Amino acid sequence: MNPFIKIRRDLHQIPEPGFQEHKTQAYLLEYIHKLPQDHIEYTTWKTGILVRVRGKAPTQTIGYRADMDGLPIREETTYDFPSQHQGMMHACGHDLHMSIALGVLTHFASNPVDDHLLFIFQPAEEGPGGAEPMLSSEEFRIWKPNIIFALHIAPELPVGTIATKEGILFANTSELFIDLHGRGGHAAYPHLTNDMVVAASHLVTQLQTIVSRNVDPLDSAVVTIGTIEGGTKQNIIAEHARIEGTIRTLSMEAMQKVKQRIETIVHGHQLSFHCQMNIDYGANYCQVYNDTTLSREFIKWAQEQSNVKLIECREAMTGEDFGYFLKEIPGFMFWLGVETPFGLHHAKLEPQEEAIDVAINTITEYLQWKGTST
Repeated sequence: MNPFIKIRRDLHQIPEPGFQEHKTQAYLLEYIHKLPQDHIEYTTWKTGILVRVRGKAPTQTIGYRADMDGLPIREETTYDFPSQHQGMMHACGHDLHMSIALGVLTHFASNPVDDHLLFIFQPAEEGPGGAEPMLSSEEFRIWKPNIIFALHIAPELPVGTIATKEGILFANTSELFIDLHGRGGHAAYPHLTNDMVVAASHLVTQLQTIVSRNVDPLDSAVVTIGTIEGGTKQNIIAEHARIEGTIRTLSMEAMQKVKQRIETIVHGHQLSFHCQMNIDYGANYCQVYNDTTLSREFIKWAQEQSNVKLIECREAMTGEDFGYFLKEIPGFMFWLGVETPFGLHHAKLEPQEEAIDVAINTITEYLQWKGTST
């Protein structure tokens, strides 16, 4: 078996929440420790890892990032190597991301290029967000790269295909949590209560009007409510309810508009339903904005390669905290085709493992080209 497919399968079995990737970190460190050590040095930050391959005649440092954490999803794949952690799954491809990074690192540990290479194993991409604090950490600052790039698997694209574009690739995102507090009581005496199931139901419906009636139709935004909880029994009027969702926009102006409208609607509902509502925006991720020069250069380079097909794609409403790296460091992200009928964050996601070699070879060749002085 291809060793990096085996690594992917090992990692697939131990998905962990953000900043709790202890087994994952230990697995990666054990592998890194076995690599030739002549040209590499590494350190940890929380549950993440930074590995630098020292260049032979460095003029810059090129960073490559892979994320590490899993998702709170109960796996429903057909694998004979399913998650061993109940209720957790690598449903966003981070197991592939890490195995690909190890494959590229393995090559350059024995074959350094002129420039320094920094391999970034970043925790907590799914939440609460590891990129922003990692970026500002002392450990990262010491080896801070001059340019940076990363990939993300794309279930809808065929194996052998990569896709990217100049400018915005992924959206600005924000979590959304709203708690509603009223007055509970017996179902037979509704006039003595303030029913938070009814209030929450009206609120969810009202929130769905924001995009259609408050956001410029030529802009893009999404407000999705993923969960609604309230009440304890069928004959008890609920004193508390909670809704959880996500906001996604292609501009910060739209994000600000959506949040302002949410706050106005919530204020009105407090008066209408005689209750208290509290808003928490949770983790906020900025857009993934590809540097024009570097992404254009990468597109041109990839179009000349025979082992991979590059597609210039549209932007997506996907969220990714890699955007924080790109706010401070020029770089780009691209999609990697893994051809599977189930999408990201789905319990049945089964990426095609042949894509691992495609990515390792493509990134290795790109770094060989980009990291060699001419």
